[in-house]
Amino acid sequence: MKLLRRGDSDNSDKRDAETAAPSTAPESESAEQVGKGRPTPKRRDAEARRRGPVAPAPLTAKEARARRKATRGSKEERKIAAAERRATASERRARMLAGEDKYLLPRDKGPVRAYVRDIVDARRNLVGLFMPLALVLIMAMFVSPALQAIVTLAMLVMMLFMAAEGVWLGRKINSRVRERFPDTIDGGFKLGWYAFVRASQIRKLRAPKPRVRPGDAI
Repeated sequence: MKLLRRGDSDNSDKRDAETAAPSTAPESESAEQVGKGRPTPKRRDAEARRRGPVAPAPLTAKEARARRKATRGSKEERKIAAAERRATASERRARMLAGEDKYLLPRDKGPVRAYVRDIVDARRNLVGLFMPLALVLIMAMFVSPALQAIVTLAMLVMMLFMAAEGVWLGRKINSRVRERFPDTIDGGFKLGWYAFVRASQIRKLRAPKPRVRPGDAI
C-alpha cells in the first residue's frame, strides 16, 4: 500500500511540474517581448538624458541678454580669448609661409609640390610680369586713344609670349618631376598649371615664401 501511495504522489508531482512549465514559458516570452518591443529612444532624447536637465527658456529679452553675457564671460576674458586666437592664427600663417608641410594648404603639400616651387622660384619668369602689365593696361585706358591702342597691342603680344612660356614651363616641370619622383601620380596639366600660377605671382607675394634665390641650381 505504501508503494502505491508513493507512486501516486510521484505521478502527481510530475503532473504539477508539467502544468507549471507551460505557464512560466509564456511569462518569460512576454517579458522578452516587452524588452525587445520597447521603442528605441530618439537621439535627441538620449543626448538630453546624458546632458541632464535643460534650463528653461528665457522669459524676457533682458533675461536672454543676461544669459548670453554670462555664457560669453567677462570683457577681459573675451579680450584674452581673442588675443589667443590672433596669436594662434599668426603662428599658423608664419609656419605656412615658412613651408612647414603640416600647415600648408592641400594644394601645396608634399615633396613634389615643394620641388615645383623651387624650380619656379629659381628662375626669372616672363609670366611674372602679368600683374604689372595688367596695371599698366588699366592706366592706359585713361590716356589718349593713340597711346591706348599701342599699349593694347603690346599687351597682346606679351600675352602670347606668356602663354608660350607657360606651356614650355609646364612641360619642363613635368619632365623634371618624372625624373626626380618616378613613382609619383602628380603630374600632367594639373602640375603644369600649378607651376604657371606660381610663376605668374609677384615674388614677394608668393605663399609659401621662396626658399631659393633666382639663379640657384635645383
